Amino acid sequence: MSSFAEFLTLTGQLPKLDPLGQSTVKIGFLGPLSGPVESWGAPGLNGCEIWVDWLNAAGGLLIGGQRRKVELVSYDCGVDPSEARIGAEHLVLEEKVSLLMMLGGSALQSIQLFLTDHKVLTSTLLPSDLSPDTPYVIAPSEVHPVYNVTGVDWLCRTQKPKSVALCAQTDAMGLPSLATYRAAFAARGVNIVEEIQYDPQEKSGHAIVSKMIASNPDVLCWCTSYSPMVHALTKAAYDLGYSGQILSCTADNYTDLVEQTSKEFMEGFTFQFPDFDDPALAEKDFFFHQPKKFFEEYNRRFPNSWSAVSWEYVAILDIWHAAVEQASSVSSMSVLAAMKQLGQVSHAFSDATWWGKDLFGIQNALIGDWPVVQIHSGKARIVAFESIETWLDEHQPLLQQEMEKLGQMWFQRLGAGTPEYQFS
Repeated sequence: MSSFAEFLTLTGQLPKLDPLGQSTVKIGFLGPLSGPVESWGAPGLNGCEIWVDWLNAAGGLLIGGQRRKVELVSYDCGVDPSEARIGAEHLVLEEKVSLLMMLGGSALQSIQLFLTDHKVLTSTLLPSDLSPDTPYVIAPSEVHPVYNVTGVDWLCRTQKPKSVALCAQTDAMGLPSLATYRAAFAARGVNIVEEIQYDPQEKSGHAIVSKMIASNPDVLCWCTSYSPMVHALTKAAYDLGYSGQILSCTADNYTDLVEQTSKEFMEGFTFQFPDFDDPALAEKDFFFHQPKKFFEEYNRRFPNSWSAVSWEYVAILDIWHAAVEQASSVSSMSVLAAMKQLGQVSHAFSDATWWGKDLFGIQNALIGDWPVVQIHSGKARIVAFESIETWLDEHQPLLQQEMEKLGQMWFQRLGAGTPEYQFS
């Protein structure tokens, strides 16, 4: 399947069909654009605006020999299920969007039946939204928390820690992450000397970190704590004089952490999300046309807002774009069939394979390579690209076992109702 970069290369050489077709293809963005969860939505919309501008400048979508302009239509629903229902009806019934992009969680779950009834192709950044009851919901960008095995595996191979202390919040973001980190460390024979499950509303890190470092672990692991808690835990570790390795899923606004602690303390801090001016991306077979250019354009237009979601929604758009042109249609069923047809899709950091039946009950998630990132001299740098699929080939039963222990398998979640995502 061709990528947006390949499209731009070809359309730079071929005559454009001008003018653009009269019919505009609309893409819906239903997510948190204000309020306490804004950082999980607004940066993603920013990135999508750049993508749409680039695509239209290059000629638009090519469908059946005709160029069609793309329009991005957004609706701010926060994480309010009632607002999500209003927004979904507006975007689907009135705007008639061909793709609906969402953060996921309770907002998506509240409109699941509506989306299925109307056969709306919908993307989520939270794969635990997937189940056999969501045939048109896909997770083609981020397969959280499964990609976290790559950071653990790389760290254990290169630095050979003997022990780790884990902490995670007790909600539908934290518990699957905790299960994944348990499995990944167990696969490498690393002893878990402390594990703390904390309330999602917790704001202070000192009591948690004090208990974690009492066992003198080689690694402190924040799992997928929310960004404010990552900062609170990291600053607590600094204040308490910890000098070992720190591992986290994310490190948004890590430059603030460097300033509030020190370059020396943050040296080697390991997480999973790179800056896109990273030299390792320049030579990677990568979905973006010039990732550094995208990063620079983003920071020029939307300063001080770069985060993981700045590019994750764009990754979804790139996969959707390639499938639309292959199917010569924007129909949900045709586009989804085109996505699945080749088995492998050009994913964020590599070719990727559709997967997920055992963990999510449906093959609607993409897995491929994922970057491992470390902070060196105050700057995030990719140190490796690791294969999620290779790890799963060997250790998937261990992951499923840990997920089941914490009630996070898809059939358990549907029955028991894990406490929802507590974004903060």
